[in-house]
Formats: sequence, structure tokens, C-alpha cells
Amino acid sequence: MALLVLKFGGTSVADIDKIRNAARHVKREIDAGNRCAVVVSAMAGQTNQLIAWVEDAARGRAANVDGHRENGESQGYDACEYDAVVSSGEQVTAGLLALVLQSLGVKARSWQGWQIPLNTDPVHSKARITGIQGDALRGQVLDGEVAVVAGFQGIAPDGRIATLGRGGSDTSAVALAAALSADRCDIYTDVDGVYTTDPRIVPQAQRMNRISYEEMLEMASQGAKVLQTRSVELAMQRSVPVLVRSSFDDADQDASADLAELGTLVCEEDEIVEQKVVSGIAYAPDEAKVTLIKVADKPGVAAGVFGPLAEANINVDMIVQNVSEDGRYTDLTFTVQSADLDRALDVLRSKKDEIGYGDLDGSTNVAKVSAIGVGMRSHAGVAAQMFHALSEKGINIQAISTSEIKISILIDAAYAELAVRTLHTLFGLDSR
Repeated sequence: MALLVLKFGGTSVADIDKIRNAARHVKREIDAGNRCAVVVSAMAGQTNQLIAWVEDAARGRAANVDGHRENGESQGYDACEYDAVVSSGEQVTAGLLALVLQSLGVKARSWQGWQIPLNTDPVHSKARITGIQGDALRGQVLDGEVAVVAGFQGIAPDGRIATLGRGGSDTSAVALAAALSADRCDIYTDVDGVYTTDPRIVPQAQRMNRISYEEMLEMASQGAKVLQTRSVELAMQRSVPVLVRSSFDDADQDASADLAELGTLVCEEDEIVEQKVVSGIAYAPDEAKVTLIKVADKPGVAAGVFGPLAEANINVDMIVQNVSEDGRYTDLTFTVQSADLDRALDVLRSKKDEIGYGDLDGSTNVAKVSAIGVGMRSHAGVAAQMFHALSEKGINIQAISTSEIKISILIDAAYAELAVRTLHTLFGLDSR
């Protein structure tokens, strides 16, 4: 018997028929003798509808209402009430799935985040989990009852519902798996695993049987959309094995089948027998480039640029600095999310006198492409191979950033897909 946490995303519970399909996946595990907790997202499209209603209701609250940021973090209206409304989508799904499971003869009960309780910090609409008191829930699960938990939410110190922001349901599932000491967390989604790159760009992309936490974290942070970064971070910290699999596979598939047949297992590096030098190529089209021209090259200037951006919650990624021949001035280029470009430019314009730059430019016609693999630790020359192959295709590199297991480049957006295909072939990922 294994204790599993199963998570179903919005496309996997988009309507009652898909909820019934998800229930069959859960029943298969129960029939195999496993014990299960299930975490669910809102039905596809429902969260966007709820956010739209919040905006409509709050439209007259103040003349300076900015609306909501991309991931539903409220701005310009009451974040507590935003959470009360937006969290209802997951609660509806949890109740419906529990009802369907009961109709299949499976003992099931829905749980909301505050009932567990899943505790969060006080930052409504983008809360972080501070702890889970899972003893009662674990007892029910071990007793044979399926706990169907509303994802994306918990209870803040003020006693009110708090939502977790982008990737909240994935994060809920991994955190719950850690709190319950589960054997594995299965993330059911609309793809059958993690691929070496986007199959829509490279048809030869291969599904990986296993990928290390570190590689998956880099893949997620560099543009891969299968798992959210926060959930991978938590899985790595708590050593929770995560299986990415498709909810649209046959629900009657043998529950004891080899994990390699079911999807991609995200696990410790030492559990992977054979590692390629490069495991995958990630692609992020939603990048923007900011350039400050003729900035005085003196101590404190970088802090004057990046400090205000940090205060505005704008994340900066790649940074390139070019110093003039006389050493008096520098051009400073960096990247932000394209959704943050206008705000970043506004912040820098407001600080022009303090920073002291000559000109400011921003553009969104760029893309970030990354080669990722733990094999880079022990293999020299990966960057040289990469840059040579791209130069042969006439692709100019505007910025570079590296980590121990990643090389990222910023290029013209028009060449992004060519770069992905070139690197995928270069590192032998077109075939196993």
C-alpha cells in the first residue's frame, strides 16, 4: 500500500465528464490498495471568470485602480475579498469530484484549505504556505477515505482564506504530500510528461522518463510550463517524488505499471542511472530587454537601478554591462518579464536624476533560450559548442547568463524557434 497525493489541473477537471474521468483515475489507485488525497484546481476558465467579476464589482472603488496583475494578484481592491471570490472555483471542483467518487462507490469527502488547516503568511492573493497541520487529514486517508482538497488556498493569520498565486494548486499538492509523508505526488495534466523541449517547435522532442529536481527547477524557471517553479522548489526541499502524467491516458491502466511508462518522475539526481550532458532546451518568449545608455560608471549605480525595481516587485534576470573605453560610462542591459516592461520603464524614468543615465530603451522583440543539464558539471566545452552552432545559423547573442547546470542566451525573437531546433539536435536530444 502506498499513500499518494494526486493533483488534477484545470483542463483535467474542465467539465463533469472530465471530473468523472479524474474520478476513475482515483478509483484505480484505491482498487490497487493505495490510499489517496486529491488536490484539484478550478475548472478551466473559471478562475479568469471569477477575476473578471471581482474587477467589475470593484471598478468604482478608486480612481487609481490598476486592476490585477497577470497571476491574479490583486491591486487596487480588497485582496481579502478577492481571495474569498477566487478561491471558490477550487471549492466547487472539490465538492463535485467527491460526489462523483461517492457515485462510484468510493468513500470520499471534500476539504477546504482552512479545514485542514493549511496555514499561510498574511499576504493575500500571493500567500506562501507556512505550515500544514495534516494529522486529521492523514488519519482519514489512512482509514480509506479519499480526501479531495481544494488547491490554491489556505488560511491566513487573520482567519480569512488566502490564495497562493501562480502555481498555487501544484504547490498545495506538493506541500500536502510532504505533510502527509506521502510516497509520491502525481500531477495529472494535459501532457504525458516532461519533454526535452516543446514538441510544437521540435516534433522529435522526447518524453523524459526521469529528471532531477535541479533540472526541473531550471526548466520551469526558464520557460517550461509543465510545473510551476514554487512547487518544484518545495519538492526538492522536502524530497517529494513528483510524477507528471496525463489525465487523458486510459484510467484503467495498471496502477502497478513501471513509472517510466506512466510519465516523467522528478526525483533525486542519484536515482537517474544515465544522464545526458544536456537534458532539455527551454524557451521563454515572454522576455523584454531594458537598456540604460551612458550611465556613470561609479560605485552604487547598480544599486540605484536595481533597488527601485526590487521595491516594485519586478524580477530582473539577465544583466550585461559594457564599459566605455575611457571607463567613465557604461551601458547597462537587463531583462524582465514582458508584462513588467512598462512598469520597469516608469520606475527608471522616475529615478533618472538619481541614477544619471543618458537614454533609456525597452523592447519585447527578444526571447530567452536555455540549455539545461546536470551533465554540464562534468563536461567542458558545452558553451563553446552552443555558441558555434548558433553562429553557423546566423543567430546573434545579445546576452548570456549561466549557472552550474544551465546556459541561457537572449536572442532576437524571430530566431527563437530556429535556435531551439538547432540546440536540440546539437546535444543529441532528437532521439534517445
